Amino acid sequence: MRLVLIGPPGCGKGTLSSFIVKEYGTPHISTGDIFREHRASGSSFGQKIASYIDRGELVPDELVLDVVFDRLGRPDCAKGFIFDGFPRTLQQAEALQERLHKAGKPLDAVVAFEVPDEILVGRLVTRRVCPNCNAVYNIKNCPPKVENTCDQCQHELVHRPDDHEDVIKSRLEVYRRSTEPLIDYYKGLGLLVTLDGSQGSQEVDRQFSVLAAKFS
Repeated sequence: MRLVLIGPPGCGKGTLSSFIVKEYGTPHISTGDIFREHRASGSSFGQKIASYIDRGELVPDELVLDVVFDRLGRPDCAKGFIFDGFPRTLQQAEALQERLHKAGKPLDAVVAFEVPDEILVGRLVTRRVCPNCNAVYNIKNCPPKVENTCDQCQHELVHRPDDHEDVIKSRLEVYRRSTEPLIDYYKGLGLLVTLDGSQGSQEVDRQFSVLAAKFS
């Protein structure tokens, strides 16, 4: 299956991605992860990416797409992929759609999460992450076994600066302004399906499994 997951911060995209990877074996493609991989390896892509990021500039869409399609060329993506956090803008979505069709890899669906803002804020202010292995916890609903300690690698958990309430509200405004228009775009293409992300992860996984039966 070839999917794009769209939703505001804290909607559950990462949790659902983990479920899809485990259940269906579909690789999860994150531009942030790819950027970090290329920078760490010192590849030509990594050097180009660093030249923009180090100047505090956004990586141009064309370069982002080049990096993404380099990743899609690996063997594990032969039968599908999940995009999480990309595309972020209408321009990126249009360019991605064009390239995917040229490559003969059109999207099967775009999954949009619907979650009220008050639930998103509540989730994010109680979220804690492991800076070592990237595991995610919620001190209210899914706490670690030992307070403030990662279950997987025993590293100390952190409360990310962008998970404080005032920053969260700004992030949601940015999402509404730049990313939400993608919903109308993909709806117009007949690709959009929605999930009620306000439910717990098990219910979201169940909803997705019902949807996946239609396009997997």
